[in-house]
Amino acid sequence: MKRLSLVLFILVIGLSCKEKKEDKPVDAEPLAKAEEQPPPQEEDWIVLFDGTSFDNWKGYLRDDIPETWKIEDGAMVFYPPEDKPKGESYNLVSKNDYTNFVLSLEWKIAEAGNSGIFWGIKEDEKYGQPYQTGPEIQVLDNEKHPDAKNGTTHQAGSLYDMVAPSEDVTNPVGEWNTCIITIDHNQNKGSVQLNGKEIVAFPLANDAWNEMVSKSKFDGWEGFGKFTTGKIGVQDHGDQVAFRNIKIKEL
Repeated sequence: MKRLSLVLFILVIGLSCKEKKEDKPVDAEPLAKAEEQPPPQEEDWIVLFDGTSFDNWKGYLRDDIPETWKIEDGAMVFYPPEDKPKGESYNLVSKNDYTNFVLSLEWKIAEAGNSGIFWGIKEDEKYGQPYQTGPEIQVLDNEKHPDAKNGTTHQAGSLYDMVAPSEDVTNPVGEWNTCIITIDHNQNKGSVQLNGKEIVAFPLANDAWNEMVSKSKFDGWEGFGKFTTGKIGVQDHGDQVAFRNIKIKEL
């Protein structure tokens, strides 16, 4: 009797386990894993100066870097020579050419100093200086350099001699200024941001541009603003100036 009861007990337990096992459909699939999202892509910036080398730069109309330019504390610094030969200049240009881009950099000017940032430079022996072809965004001590008194189109951040900044947002001399220059020939638009604020906007390579040039000192200059593709440049204007964190994003 005890043996029969034991057999019945085993049968009941077995049936119960089978029912629990069958509660789950045989063809049930495991829960799908949450789809992994790709990491956000970084903006496609090209570093033109990382604070350690002049690898992406050269002197204008030369293959080397003039000795007047030094790397100090992560910046490229221009020291004007005391005995500069007449007619000699020490401008730097990028080794590569660019057409549509956003250029970001920081600049710091010495007291009473003057310099500039160019784009669209055509490097050719017939043009002795970058400013003969490349339009300039002004770098200046607005307080003490005399050019600031020649009108607001000569002040820091201006499209030199053509478009004045909407306001003076420069930091005091000896402090860094962050400048972002956008050149987009597809939209025929250029702009300048200085220290986080857009202060200049202008047309590019169209009738509006030509009219603007005709009212400036560059009227009649053979190559000025004529090259949509060209080099980036920083200017030797005879005063100490520094640039750092230079990068470019092509559009």
